[in-house]
Amino acid sequence: MPASRKPRVPRFVIVLIALAVAAAAVWFWKGRGAGGDEQKFRTAAVEQGDIRVAISATGTLNALSTVDVGSEVSGKVDEVLVDYNDPVTKGQIIARIDPSTFEAQIEQGDATIANARAGLQTAQAGLRNAELDYARKAKLVEQKLIARGDLDQALAARDQARAQVTSAQAQIRQQQASTENFRLNLGRTVIRSPVNGVVLDRTVEPGQTVAASLQAPVLFKIAEDLVRMEIVLAVDESDIGQVKKGQSVSFTVDAFPDRQFRGTVSQVRLSATNTNNVITYPVVVAVDNSDQALLPGMTTNAEIEVSRRDNVLKAPNAAMRFKPPVEDPAQAQARSQQRGGGMSEELPAIAASLKLDPAQQAAFDEALTKMRERNAARTAAPPQGQGGSALFGGGRGPGGGSNAGGNNASGAMRQRMLERFNQQFGAFRTALSEPQRQQWDAAVNALVGARRAPIYVLAEGKPKQIMVRVGASDGSSTEIIGDIQAGQQVIIGVQTAEPGK
Repeated sequence: MPASRKPRVPRFVIVLIALAVAAAAVWFWKGRGAGGDEQKFRTAAVEQGDIRVAISATGTLNALSTVDVGSEVSGKVDEVLVDYNDPVTKGQIIARIDPSTFEAQIEQGDATIANARAGLQTAQAGLRNAELDYARKAKLVEQKLIARGDLDQALAARDQARAQVTSAQAQIRQQQASTENFRLNLGRTVIRSPVNGVVLDRTVEPGQTVAASLQAPVLFKIAEDLVRMEIVLAVDESDIGQVKKGQSVSFTVDAFPDRQFRGTVSQVRLSATNTNNVITYPVVVAVDNSDQALLPGMTTNAEIEVSRRDNVLKAPNAAMRFKPPVEDPAQAQARSQQRGGGMSEELPAIAASLKLDPAQQAAFDEALTKMRERNAARTAAPPQGQGGSALFGGGRGPGGGSNAGGNNASGAMRQRMLERFNQQFGAFRTALSEPQRQQWDAAVNALVGARRAPIYVLAEGKPKQIMVRVGASDGSSTEIIGDIQAGQQVIIGVQTAEPGK
């Protein structure tokens, strides 16, 4: 009788056991991964602080007013009385040109005038004789003692004598004017400073000949006042729209790398410059140089402060870029409900800043309640084929994309939102005083035009989205306004797994 065999385990049992072991392993690793989700994210705290937005540009320091002093007359330079960096006062003699040529011309002019005056006396004597002759002949004609033709000749001689007197007088005036011009040129041989300032440049030496023909040669360059200077910055066309008169400017120069200087935008010029297809606009910055540390011609590296927000909530820019790998359906539902509220949650704070009286507050509450009712209705049953708006309710944008509270909304969309908003709050706006109305309009325009973005915080180890209004950014941090507080941790990225784990 053969030995009894051990009972064989059915194959399907082995398969079931293997499947059970595999399922347990999958469950174990999933559970371990789920328990480690909290460790996969890098976070940073929301801070309360200041945000400064600045535009960088380069430029050159110049004196506020630089005067080129030249010579109006030609001649040899006899004296140069100032040198580089010398302070000068208005009217001070700074150079002399040889005056001998002009003195000789004046003497010649005086002699010509004397000759012309002698000629005038001769003409006047001839005129007196002609007038007497005419008077005698006029009486003789009345007595019919001479012919009428003799009287006509006497009349013509008198008129010629008068003309000669007039001509002699004109010659005297002409010679006097010419001589006066010589005297003026003689005065121009003494070169004086036209302003109070300091000599920046001198291009003439004693003994040098100055030739003033078509234009006056520049002998000196004088800076009127180095206590006040200016910088002409070249600002790119993409940034020029943010630059306004009165904005603060900080700058450095290579001569003082550890020192920060200050200035103020005094002018935004319209004359564009095209350099290698790069368009820039000149921006003039007024600088106080009371200590005389800055010199004309220095190159400056400047920052124009175009915006500053003090004591605001700010989050790292990385938090604006973070997107979770997989979005929880519950989060998507919550975001849809959040969009349904739109910006109506921010309106009470704006109304509170207006210090409304009871009647105005009642009108505001009524308009706000109606808006929230409409938003709730749109959230519950959005119209077919239409997306929501940032102001009046949520929905899906074209292609199923979320509008996310109006982020990247077009100008036309914002205009429609603003018109609809004005309709809904028309009665409340009418009840406001003029200053209140201006403040309300400015706040609403800023609210409608604001950008919105999602940021994520950790809630029970999972990313939770919060929609915030985005404000100014300095390149590393961005102002945020929303349901978030200082010190709260926001997700800025995913942690990379360490080797061997």
